[in-house]
Parts: sequence; C-alpha cells; structure tokens
Amino acid sequence: MSAPSRGLADVVAASTALSDIDGAAGLLSYRGYDIHDLGGGASFEEVVHLLQRGALPDRAQLAAFSDELAKAREIGPTAREVLPRVAERAAPMEALRTLVSALGHDDPDKDDNGAEANARKAVRLVAQLPILVASYHAARTGATLPDPDPALGTAGNFLLQLTGEGPDDVATAALDECLVLHADHTMNASTFAARVCAATLSDMHSAVTAAVATLKGPLHGGANEQVMRTLESIGSVDGVDAAVRDILGSGQKIMGFGHRVYRTEDPRATHLRRLSQQLGERAGDTRWYEMSAAMEATVMDVKGLYPNVDFYAASVYRSLGIPTDLFTPVFAVSRMAGWTAHVMEQHADNRLIRPDSEYVGEPPRPFVALADR
Repeated sequence: MSAPSRGLADVVAASTALSDIDGAAGLLSYRGYDIHDLGGGASFEEVVHLLQRGALPDRAQLAAFSDELAKAREIGPTAREVLPRVAERAAPMEALRTLVSALGHDDPDKDDNGAEANARKAVRLVAQLPILVASYHAARTGATLPDPDPALGTAGNFLLQLTGEGPDDVATAALDECLVLHADHTMNASTFAARVCAATLSDMHSAVTAAVATLKGPLHGGANEQVMRTLESIGSVDGVDAAVRDILGSGQKIMGFGHRVYRTEDPRATHLRRLSQQLGERAGDTRWYEMSAAMEATVMDVKGLYPNVDFYAASVYRSLGIPTDLFTPVFAVSRMAGWTAHVMEQHADNRLIRPDSEYVGEPPRPFVALADR
C-alpha cells in the first residue's frame, strides 16, 4: 500500500466541467474560456451565467439573468433579525458564516435539491451575498444601507451599498474584473468542502455555509488581508527590501506568494497587478502598488516565488475603499458563483464522497477491564 498523499495533493477527487488549471503553464479556464479573455472581457454576470447555466449568455439572456439577480437582491427575515447581534459580536467571516446559514431558513426552495430549485437558489445566493457583507458593515458602523440600484450590476451595487456613494465606472469595472477572476478555481479547499457536504444530499445553503467556514481559514481566504497588514507594517517603499529579507530570513512566510498548483505566475495575479497600478495612478497615490511591486521583486530574488491571486488583490481592494477586514468576504462574494455551480454539478451526478484513511495509532492490544487496571 502506497503512502497517502498529504493534503490530498495531486489526488483527483471529482470530475468537473466548470474550471481547469494547467499549473505548469499558468493557465486557468472557466468551461473552456481562458481567464485572460474573461478577465476584463466579460462581466461578472456573464461569468455567473456561464458557470451556473453552462454557456455565455447572448444579450437577451444576459438581460433576463440580470433581472433575476436584481429581483433577488433582498435578504430574508431571519438574516435581518440576526444581523444586528452578529454585527455587534462577530468578525466579518464569522458573521458571514452565520448569515449565509440564516438565509436558508427563508428560502422557498430550501427543501428541494432538484435542478430547477437549485438554479433559483444559486441566483439568490449570488445576489444576496454582497448585500449581507454591506449590511454587516453598515450595522457595525451605524451607517444607513442604500437600496440597491436596479441600473447597477453586482459590482456597482456592492460599492454603492458598502460606501454609501454611487461608484464611478472605473471603480465598478475594476471590482467587476476582480469578481470574475475569483469566481471559480477548481477543487480548492472551500469548493471541496461544499461538494463533500452536497454529496450527502444536504441542501445548497448548508453546502455553501461549509464553504464559507472553510474560506475563513487563513491558509485559504485570509491571505489577502494578511498581505495588506504586512504592507501597512512596512509603511514605505524604501523599507520593503530589508523588511522582506528579515521576515524570510527568520523563517516566516509572506502571504500572497506561491501556490499549491501553479508553478509559474498565477494568471489572475497578472490582471490584478495591472489593476493595482491603474487604480493607484488614477487616485494619485501609487504607494501600495509600488510597495507591492518591490515586495514581489524581493521575494522572487530570495525565494523564487511568484505572487498568487491574493497578493495584488490587497492593494486593489484598498484603492477601491474596501476595509481590510472585508477583503475575504469580498472573495466570498465572487466565489459564490463557483460554489453554487459546484453544488449543482454534484447534485446532478452524485456519489457520497468518502475517502479512506491510513491508521497510524496503536496496534491491536488486549482490553483490560476497569477493575483490573
């Protein structure tokens, strides 16, 4: 018997038609479409339609799908009731874990795992998640949450509700591209958690709650926040090289570099680097981009590691006015597209996911009754 693969590395756990990665070449595709074509070329709504319904929409289909999303931009009474207490007591990802679960109580299709019911739930979840994040932020800051604007898509409405101000086209386009880049990524930890849950024939809300709980972990979704914390602690471009060498020299890691799959640059980082520079130049403050570029150069020199999706996402989100502790919830806003699509795919061709394990405990031994011990 061969030794088990630690962390299931290189183990094929499921078949999927949703996304694919070529780690050696640095390629990512959604249903056969290269991420370099989708990023900046397709809207988030188009990509959600692609993942959930199998094809890029034409104009009429996109208009109808966008209307479905617009009509779903409200949260149910259970989530509304829980929200104030959660916002008072819980950190963002803790809150999101609870609030996503609360959505399931009021969903009219909660007890139906059929294809049509799942499609309806998937649209609702994509529409509702940005409202949960913005509502949480409004509740904890005492701000008034603006109503969604039917003329805006997912990215525009999220910025409107998060900041309280109507977003401009540049900011909206930048966040929209970020959402596209994060929408799916094969069998990552949170997606695998969702599929394991769905494979028991549990419902979609349970499965995506498992995904949110998994994304909460700092080795998965929390890296973008840690990147920003590191940049803030260094403070200036001049201090980057020495600080990075000190951190790496002490045996610590710098989040945002390296990847379990990619052996070259993460293709999503290519887009985010450009967005970071463009948004910084537009704002007249390129410090975060310049610090990030300097850090990238030093890490490459010392460790030979490429940046991953989390690295430049940090400076992009900062330029968009998103609070640092909401970086991972924004990741979830995007990845809900992929999670829901994977749940639908699992339910459509299901088998219980039940891997084996290697026992490394004590060998067989005799039992001694308590009276004789």
